[in-house]
Amino acid sequence: MMSVRSSHHRGTARRLPATLAGATAGLLVAGLVATPARAGDDSGAPLGTVARTVGHARFVPGPCPRTADPVPALEGAYCGTLTVPENRSRPTGRKITLGVAVVRAATGRRASDPIVWFAGGPGDDAVSEAQLAIDGGLNRDRDVIFMSQRGTYSADPALTCPNIDEFNARALGLVYGAPSTGRLHVRATRACRDRLTRLGADLPAYETAESAADYADLRLALGIRWWNVFGISYGTDLALTYMRKFPQGIRSVGIDGVLPPSLAGASLTWSAARQGFDGLFRACERQPSCNRRYPDLRGTFERLVRRLEARPIVTTVTVPDRPSPVRVVLDGGVLVNWLTSATHVAAGVPRSIDELAHGNPQRIAQQWAGGKLAPQAIGRLAHGLAYGVFCREWTPYESEADVLRAGRRAFPSFPRSVLVNAPQLPFLHADCRAWKVPPAPRSIRNVTYSAIPTLVMSAGFDAQTGASNGAYVARTLSRSTAVTVPYVAHVAFAESPCARAITVSFFRSPNAPDRSCLARVQPPRFEIAP
Repeated sequence: MMSVRSSHHRGTARRLPATLAGATAGLLVAGLVATPARAGDDSGAPLGTVARTVGHARFVPGPCPRTADPVPALEGAYCGTLTVPENRSRPTGRKITLGVAVVRAATGRRASDPIVWFAGGPGDDAVSEAQLAIDGGLNRDRDVIFMSQRGTYSADPALTCPNIDEFNARALGLVYGAPSTGRLHVRATRACRDRLTRLGADLPAYETAESAADYADLRLALGIRWWNVFGISYGTDLALTYMRKFPQGIRSVGIDGVLPPSLAGASLTWSAARQGFDGLFRACERQPSCNRRYPDLRGTFERLVRRLEARPIVTTVTVPDRPSPVRVVLDGGVLVNWLTSATHVAAGVPRSIDELAHGNPQRIAQQWAGGKLAPQAIGRLAHGLAYGVFCREWTPYESEADVLRAGRRAFPSFPRSVLVNAPQLPFLHADCRAWKVPPAPRSIRNVTYSAIPTLVMSAGFDAQTGASNGAYVARTLSRSTAVTVPYVAHVAFAESPCARAITVSFFRSPNAPDRSCLARVQPPRFEIAP
């Protein structure tokens, strides 16, 4: 549900895979025009270069925010910080600062309405994702604005919890869904909460509604009359909430890897997994060489889930930068979660499943371990924001029984011990009982009704949010263009040149984006073992 990383709750998260994971009744807005508005910063100065206070928010130009890795796209960017109330119910109370970076348009003839990037997760850092956006051409003729969502890596405070990431790495050697693993999992979550509370964080303030208000403040503090929004994964939940609560000044919205606020939760991830897995399995069936070599891939996978859940396999693998072999337990829950991420490297999936079926778990074990142990998996995700969203907006509105029922609908042959833990969200309700934040108002789950031109993009192999979410959202967006890009996984923009071309075309012409490249998209050439 989910953007570009690896965590124990990546239902809404998505990381670009290097190994696998290294690299979820509103307001009708009518009468908006889809042509570029002729306005930018009212002062005429470049965006991000003028200090301005609006209400309780203040933008101040300054150095570019810290990022988890070097981001060449930020060279020459205009940067600074936005200071906002941590909790808007107490506007004169504690303040937090959010890192801001403005990457200039690549051409001199730039449009006056910039694009603002909403990162996924929840808990991903937008500023650290700038290279993804710029490599995808978003700044071709528009400035692109990146602001860290509250609590994320380039914000202050940053509500990261490396202890959770480190537990996920140690848990490679544990049975995934075992009650004993669950107790350790919740212990790590509680330790994270306790540390952030000692730091003074007002944990209920880290949620979608407050983040949406942050972006509304940012637009005004930068002096922007009209802008465009592009959100990925959980950033689509945030974008839909933002459209509903703060429609003023939005020219157009693109959402990719759609997570509807009204459906978001662990139950939804079971449906998404079914859709993404089946999309990949069908692609193999339709490729004669793949179907001959790996017949009934879906049946083989489901049999392996049942077999491994009854009798887990224990193996060791070597991982880059690790001096000693790593112990890995593969059970049914691990296999489901591995495939949820492995749709990003679809070409090798049939071979990996076949090797496991014939007694060789090494490829899958190495990918699973590589994602958990990669440097990109440690200390970057803002668990404080993630749990704020999960525990205020999701778990109060779905029960553990709802999650189990959703799992049985999607995978009726899977054992209960697998189905009680939704993909990428193990022990979620127990975690939220430990997190101890009050539910958000039910209105956070309202459907967004809007006439703002919207690109609703899904992916055929998306096992994290599911392509059907796009059609669900588009039905209440009267000027939407719904697109499903085949043969790619969660967040098509990150993987598909066609998706990037459609997105750039949409921001040029929101009512008539060029989708012609879809006819030329080809399936992956699946690896065929000797």
